[in-house]
Amino acid sequence: MKQICIFIIILSMFSCEKNATNRNPYLQEIGFRFDINLNLPLYNSLTNPGSSVFIGNASVGTRGAFVTQTNINVFRVFEASCPNHAPNNCSTMQLSSNIATCPCDDYEYSTITGQMLNRPDDGARYYDMLEYRASYNGSNAVVISN
Repeated sequence: MKQICIFIIILSMFSCEKNATNRNPYLQEIGFRFDINLNLPLYNSLTNPGSSVFIGNASVGTRGAFVTQTNINVFRVFEASCPNHAPNNCSTMQLSSNIATCPCDDYEYSTITGQMLNRPDDGARYYDMLEYRASYNGSNAVVISN
């Protein structure tokens, strides 16, 4: 019985983390749902894998979202507000091909993976892009949500 108690104590010590969350302190996770009709000219480029589009609708995320078709009928969606700044007048990122750039500090992010591409090597904590859910419904529409 004593060995079981020691085992449980040791197991509980190793299963605890001091940093259990990887939550971005700059961005709130806002609930929304937005349907993208790929037949519309505004979103037609999303029918090609590797293409990205900025959705600047006020009901999508904090500052809009970047939608990318990463593979045939597979989509990824990321928040358009720079993940390393509180939302402000310069924190809406600008899209060029598959690179989103934060005009506040020229940080660059991949709209395919959401990762920061030019992370400074200064020991500070930097965040990658906040990802939202995307599902292709089979009838030429993509539903993005959080």
